[in-house]
Amino acid sequence: MLKKIWALSLFSFLLVTQSVHAGLNIQHWTLENGARVYFVESHAIPVFDVSVDFDAGARRDPTGKSGIAALTNGMLARGVRSATLSDGTLESGMTESEISDALADVAAQRSGGPGTDRSGMSIRTLSSSSERDQSIRVLARLLAHPSIPDEFFHRDKARTTSSLKEALTKAGSIAEKAFWRLAYNGHPYGNETTVESVEAITRDDLLQFHQTHYVANRAVIAMIGDVTREQANAIAIELTRRLPQGGPLAELPAVPESTGIEQRFSHPASQSHLLVGMPALARGDKDFFALTVGNYILGGGGFVSRIYRQVREQRGLAYSTYSYFNPMTQSGPYMAGLQTRKDQTDEALKVIRETIATFLRDGPTEAELNAAKDNLIGGFALRIDNNRKILDNLSMIGYHQLPLDYLDTWTAQVSRVTVADIRSAFARKLSLDRMVTVVVGAEAK
Repeated sequence: MLKKIWALSLFSFLLVTQSVHAGLNIQHWTLENGARVYFVESHAIPVFDVSVDFDAGARRDPTGKSGIAALTNGMLARGVRSATLSDGTLESGMTESEISDALADVAAQRSGGPGTDRSGMSIRTLSSSSERDQSIRVLARLLAHPSIPDEFFHRDKARTTSSLKEALTKAGSIAEKAFWRLAYNGHPYGNETTVESVEAITRDDLLQFHQTHYVANRAVIAMIGDVTREQANAIAIELTRRLPQGGPLAELPAVPESTGIEQRFSHPASQSHLLVGMPALARGDKDFFALTVGNYILGGGGFVSRIYRQVREQRGLAYSTYSYFNPMTQSGPYMAGLQTRKDQTDEALKVIRETIATFLRDGPTEAELNAAKDNLIGGFALRIDNNRKILDNLSMIGYHQLPLDYLDTWTAQVSRVTVADIRSAFARKLSLDRMVTVVVGAEAK
């Protein structure tokens, strides 16, 4: 047992030998039950990684009961109910401790969790058949037959409400919640999980959510590791054969048009938290690479970004600043933020707005563009330098149905971006007049 743990821990730090241009042979197929599979065969280390995702993120929370998606995902490993399979096999139930022991016995590592768009679970295991088979069987049962024990359900609800109450005292958390609520007014992305919404959730709600969303025909399986294509197909079948078929889901509303609004919240913290942004970018959008390169220059490049230079280097208004695009299934947000002394709030807000406005008007210089492309292309290898990162990319490619050569062409796409591309992409996606501004700390003068 100790040898297994040592081996898996060691392999977790080993790098997968991939070129800067990825060179990943992503194999893709669809099972008879509708599950989509994305697989990279890699025999560099005797480890196997797999994740299974579903359209079961927070955007699917029912009205008035925000928090169901997160609670359901958290309950998957609290217990497994007994079940009779279609071939007549009876599988006995498992307690939370028995699940942990079953994975620990083969040194498997479970991870994953809920997100806004999707939720799921992943396993890292040794690729030898005995360890791998046990890990996969446990994962399959967690996904298909969670027992959702009543005592754990109430415990997890209590923990969630306690965490929410604590978050209500933190300026950063208040700012982030307010931003999403204002930017996505009326859309599921803007739904806020509150103490009241969690307290309204019942155990039956979780059972219904699981039955509706954790289904074979909407499963996305990503795999990388020391197995063959034939073995990968068998694993995918094992992971989904217990899952039911799901009916069509309700179509979600379009993301509303953003309107320029500023909202301030007083807070006793010594610093103000500032957020500025708006819905902007969906996965698969043709502007993704122009926006990625442009934002590196504007606020995503750390010490070399314009917002950093204007806010910190030239004026000393904040220790750190940032901006980023968060592409999602529907338009995810562009967000710029910082923390500053309360008496500097208005000055910092003016500077960040002026910096964004100047960039929207003029775009980057050729020198800035070349430096950004060099840094992004030079750092690309770090995005895929181990199996875990490759698995995350596979999962993203599979869930959003991006081209299979997405990673292979990433650096080429970046290298083709021009100043004109950035200016036109930012003009299409952002407008300073329509941005949401949230300030937690200093009130308006």
